[in-house]
Amino acid sequence: MKSFAKMLLNPDAFSEIVMGNTAVVRAMIEAGTRVVTSYPGSPTPEIAGAIAGIKPEDRPFYFEFSTNEKVATEVAYGAAVNGHLATVFFKSVGLNVAADTFVQLSLMNLTGGMVVILGDDPGANSSQNEQDNRHLARLSYTPIFEPANPQEVYEFYKAAAKLSQQLHMPVILRLTTHVCHAKQKVSFAAWSPATFDKTPRFDVANGPYMPLTSLVFPMKRRALANLRQVAELSEKQGCHTQVNNKNPQRGIITFGLPYLSLLDALGGASEKPDILKLGLVYPLPAELIVEFLRHHAEVFILEELDDIIEGDIKRLAFDRQISVKIHGKSDAESWIGEYTADKVSGRLTAVWPEMVAPPAAAPDFSVAVPPRPAQMCPGCGHRSAFHAIRQALKPEDIKVADIGCHTLGFMPPYEMGQLLMCMGASTGIAAGMSLFNDSRRVVCFLGDSTFFHAGIPGIVNALFNRHNITLIVMENGTTAMTGHQDHAASGRNFNQVTESIPVRRVLEGLGVKHIYEVDTYQQQKLTDMVREAVTVEGFAVVIARHPCMLKLMREQRRKENFQAKKVSINQQTCNQTHACVSEFACPTFVMHEDGTIDVNPDLCIGDGSCLQTCPAKAINRPEARQKEDKS
Repeated sequence: MKSFAKMLLNPDAFSEIVMGNTAVVRAMIEAGTRVVTSYPGSPTPEIAGAIAGIKPEDRPFYFEFSTNEKVATEVAYGAAVNGHLATVFFKSVGLNVAADTFVQLSLMNLTGGMVVILGDDPGANSSQNEQDNRHLARLSYTPIFEPANPQEVYEFYKAAAKLSQQLHMPVILRLTTHVCHAKQKVSFAAWSPATFDKTPRFDVANGPYMPLTSLVFPMKRRALANLRQVAELSEKQGCHTQVNNKNPQRGIITFGLPYLSLLDALGGASEKPDILKLGLVYPLPAELIVEFLRHHAEVFILEELDDIIEGDIKRLAFDRQISVKIHGKSDAESWIGEYTADKVSGRLTAVWPEMVAPPAAAPDFSVAVPPRPAQMCPGCGHRSAFHAIRQALKPEDIKVADIGCHTLGFMPPYEMGQLLMCMGASTGIAAGMSLFNDSRRVVCFLGDSTFFHAGIPGIVNALFNRHNITLIVMENGTTAMTGHQDHAASGRNFNQVTESIPVRRVLEGLGVKHIYEVDTYQQQKLTDMVREAVTVEGFAVVIARHPCMLKLMREQRRKENFQAKKVSINQQTCNQTHACVSEFACPTFVMHEDGTIDVNPDLCIGDGSCLQTCPAKAINRPEARQKEDKS
């Protein structure tokens, strides 16, 4: 297997099959990026993974996981106004957290340049919505490049960095889930490490940097002037592609992933329209689009999610008095989900029925596919926690969920979550639900990474306003759901030992008087603690801790003396109450048609958290056996 670090730092020109998320790291290196910040979130974590593969002393730039997206944006901004090319990246909804800072960036003279990489998520593959962040780019006067494949990810980052350095303004590189994770053979240029000038170059004369009262107006004028200049430069950018099929009747304007889906959909088309594929999607290359509109009788605007460029192009056609029929979004479904080849084919058929054959109907499987709901890993401490907490609560109690692996607790059989909004929202929502509520106790959940990300303000509010709620902090020592990134309480930062900020110490510092803490594998003790906590008048916190077992087992298996353990079922003792399946619900357990229970040895990690859940004591953990294959 090729070393990621050697590949990314290769001084020669080369080609390699890589993900979009990997290609952008090489682009950062070639562009001379000096500061990179992030908060982990899909679909962008592999960017950090590629960076982490390079030893800190070999990295040509500084990298950090910040406390949240807002802080990450501010660190990158601070570097940019100090004269260094900076980059921040995070997932789609992360921009909501960063927005307070982000919307001000274009007002500032970013002398070093700054690229904002957004991992948008059409289809809500790993997000609570599929928001279209192009809206926030327009709100903040920030240009957007949108690549369609890993090669363009690499090229467009460098173009974005160059534009940002030229105009001293932020530039967005908008990636979507499939572009992040797609693989392609990418051609990279040669790279020569440059000596990094560490001189701080911040100068107030480059400002103003204080957006107050009348100072805002010249700053806004500068941002608008920059945007107009980008629009002019956009006409000359080599990021736009035209496919001339010599069709004066029909044309399609598109960009990003829908362009590739369009090429697939047109594979067997009886008639192929001309195509204008945009690379810089805000501001639009007006003259290029006007010329395209004038040469076609009908133009179809193909874009995922919201009708943003559709509206701009229709307005452009109106202002220039161009007589052309423009097709766009026609129903709610055209606003929803990823634009796969099948979906694009369906859109084309709706507009031009004779152009492509309608998508083939999905096959009718004779055997129903068994349901495979999302579930927590074998041995997960959250499962033990929910099993124990469920015993302490009443059916009518209100349970407010938060973002993380523990969100899965809303599913049967635990049903520990009835509302979900965004990271850190659970405490505030719970506080609101406790008002004018004397009969239904309110419990909320919060992960330890989210605690530092966005949870502390809600806790302070609950204390300050004396809300009567119980917070359960689900502490597993890592940011598990997005790939086991470290956080402030982990005690490590990219495999380097660092200062740990314990959750309990923060709570005590805030003045929380009622704090309970227990390992989730001590299920009866956790049940008793929750029963007591919900009777407290005011704000109480239970810290339900256990290390992420997926991460821990990976670490254990790397050890030379690792011994595998499995549990087993004593069939003579088992009375088939099925509590292990219906109440604890570890995926390790398999129930046969005759009602007997077995253990799937490929899934079981032998942690033993299930032993105390069987009323018949039929689950046994035999002596550890030596791991057979240490390779």
